[in-house]
Amino acid sequence: MSRRRRRRRPSAGRRFTIFLGLCLIIAGAYLTVTEILPNPLHEKPDWRGMDKPIFVEGKLQDEPAEGAGQQLMLPLPVLQKVVDPTIRYESGTQSIILTTPVRVMRLQTGQKKAQLNNKPVELRFAPEEKDGVPYMPIQPLKELYGVNIHEDAATGAVILMKAGDTIQMGAAKGQPDDKVKLRKGDSIHSPILADMKGGTPLRIWDSEGSWYFAQMDNGYSGYVRKDEVSLGDTKTIEIPPIPPTRAERSWKGKPVNLAWEAVYQNKPDPAVLGGLDGVNVVSPTWFSIIDGKGNVRSNADMAYVNKAHALKMEVWGLINNSFDADITTSAMATYETRLNTISQLLELAQMYHLDGINIDFENVKTKDGPNITQFVRELKPLAQDRGLILSVDVTPKSSSELWSKFLDRSALSEAADFIMLMAYDEHWASSPEAGSVSSLPWAEAAARKILDEDDVPPQKLILAVPLYTRIWSEASKNGKVEVSSKAVGMKTVKDILAEKKLKPKYLEDVKQHYVEYKEDGVLKKIWIEDAVSLQARVDLAKSLKLGGVAAWTRSFGTEDAWKVLKGIQQ
Repeated sequence: MSRRRRRRRPSAGRRFTIFLGLCLIIAGAYLTVTEILPNPLHEKPDWRGMDKPIFVEGKLQDEPAEGAGQQLMLPLPVLQKVVDPTIRYESGTQSIILTTPVRVMRLQTGQKKAQLNNKPVELRFAPEEKDGVPYMPIQPLKELYGVNIHEDAATGAVILMKAGDTIQMGAAKGQPDDKVKLRKGDSIHSPILADMKGGTPLRIWDSEGSWYFAQMDNGYSGYVRKDEVSLGDTKTIEIPPIPPTRAERSWKGKPVNLAWEAVYQNKPDPAVLGGLDGVNVVSPTWFSIIDGKGNVRSNADMAYVNKAHALKMEVWGLINNSFDADITTSAMATYETRLNTISQLLELAQMYHLDGINIDFENVKTKDGPNITQFVRELKPLAQDRGLILSVDVTPKSSSELWSKFLDRSALSEAADFIMLMAYDEHWASSPEAGSVSSLPWAEAAARKILDEDDVPPQKLILAVPLYTRIWSEASKNGKVEVSSKAVGMKTVKDILAEKKLKPKYLEDVKQHYVEYKEDGVLKKIWIEDAVSLQARVDLAKSLKLGGVAAWTRSFGTEDAWKVLKGIQQ
């Protein structure tokens, strides 16, 4: 009987060697495919199958468009993100409000009737609302903002381009039979989104190393090697023309020297204007919003205007909000109430031949700040139509809810011709401690903060200075010092100094003269506004290259004040 020889099984070490070799072969093959050879796989863009996707600079937007051709509609969230963040929607009346420096347009969903600069216009297509999202017809957007649209019939893709955009055009290299790869990422190992024929038009949105981020007319956007692209011309989307404002025409290089005229019960005698040497603008406090509907009360006086014009002064009528927070909330809440105020104000400006409007809204709830800015945006085009200068008063920046935080100084400076920085009341009437109404370092810091933090152009910022001071009284009562004050003009302080034969001393830290004395056992303190303090403010405005100075208020000033303030023009 023969014995069969058993086959020897590989050892464990040999089996491991074989396994390792196979792994190395597989890994090498994988590396060859993924790291050396181009990726041959194709992938559809995520948006394929979507109806009317919108692209901006090659990037897909969150909401799609609606309609097509002349009936194309764009969603408001995309417009606010890309075209103009100030486009406003008021759900109560389903109003869409567009504002530019020269136009204000109000549309309502479902209605072809609209308003352009407060005049009725008929739209070809009404705005719509879909799933709670307002949609705008394309034509008003082209007319107001100059947007440009490419719409692809095959894919439905909408390429949205903004006025002022400069686009590098190009094309895939090669012949029509060639295939140039448009890839998902900037690597040959990234999946292919499209095989482009030679000559395929491209918009070049970005450049990354040896790759372009480009987009085809059909909306496909991805990466293509630079050596496979022929660059063409650049295309700039035209910006709608904006005529120069009257401020640019009349005040460029000419400093404003304004005096406010506080008008209370009695009308000021126009003859007082004859003593304002160097003043080129007067701003009487004539107008007030008196209720939540936006109605305006007027104390305007034609004789005052005629006298000012005879003296070559412009008249910028001041409107306030009655310093009433609740009235302001209601009056600024809707397009209708804001327009009511604007319409009355423009009628009054025309009736009294005004040259400008000065807005002084104070004591405003922080939540109402955007409505104040919107009011200025809506007023500006209509004021511009009538050749009116538009200025807005602002306080120094602070944490005060009712007096500072509601003011968007940057946005206001974009809308208005001038921003008047009321650089006073550093120590206010009920301040718990006595101090200067406006020390120079404090005023300078306030101006610089607005220039630096809010990007307000210096030529648009006017430094408002006080012609008043406060007589502070410090009396001891029950072991505590009680502080009170009284506002007085420059002449009153001069009379006190002469009567009491007081000699002020100059305080280097505040750049002002100071005096103190006792009266009936009460300590009196005065940080004095005089030619010295005013000259320092004029010098400050000139050093910062500001648009001028403004003085509160005419009745507090003396001949010395006007002589010094005239220096802003020298």
